[in-house]
Amino acid sequence: MPLDLTRRLFLTTSAALLASPAIAQTKPSLDTYLVPPEHEPVIVRLRDTFEPGSLLVDPNTFSLYWLLEPRVALRFIVGVGRGDLYEAGRFTIGAKKEWPSWTPTKSMIERNPGAYAKYADGMPGGPGNPLGARALYLFDEVRGDTFLRIHGTPEPWTVGSAVSNGCVRLVNAHIQQLYDMVPIGANVVLYSKRAAA
Repeated sequence: MPLDLTRRLFLTTSAALLASPAIAQTKPSLDTYLVPPEHEPVIVRLRDTFEPGSLLVDPNTFSLYWLLEPRVALRFIVGVGRGDLYEAGRFTIGAKKEWPSWTPTKSMIERNPGAYAKYADGMPGGPGNPLGARALYLFDEVRGDTFLRIHGTPEPWTVGSAVSNGCVRLVNAHIQQLYDMVPIGANVVLYSKRAAA
């Protein structure tokens, strides 16, 4: 069942984010890339109350909220799954890993064998690994490990767009900050994408 974003989460900071033009960059160098000021984490006040210690992701504004208080959150700008690869739902953090290894899923290999088949046996963690510096593993009651992650990225310029294979990605420095705050068992809600007009 889709999770509609029925609560109005955002104040002027989110409206300003939506109004700001996207920064067009094509594969800049990791050494020279600077995170835009509007992509830096910011504390926001929410109109409705939520459980402190929860993570909420709104794919429509590329925002992840870490609830500090019932109406106060630390907002991070994230990248989300492209097209129908994004999966809305309710999850818990079932594992956390620093510099995690990565293995593409079978469906990723089927969709793009040229890019992923060579990593079928996995890739060790490190600066070039697609999961980046840290990963939070999303679990649910039916599947256990869903293979969905909230993770870093070696391509920080993709944050603020829908380009991933389903996971939520943050700039490495931001996932490192978030990782230290989020405990195992924390609740996560990935809200649904709005239908295109």
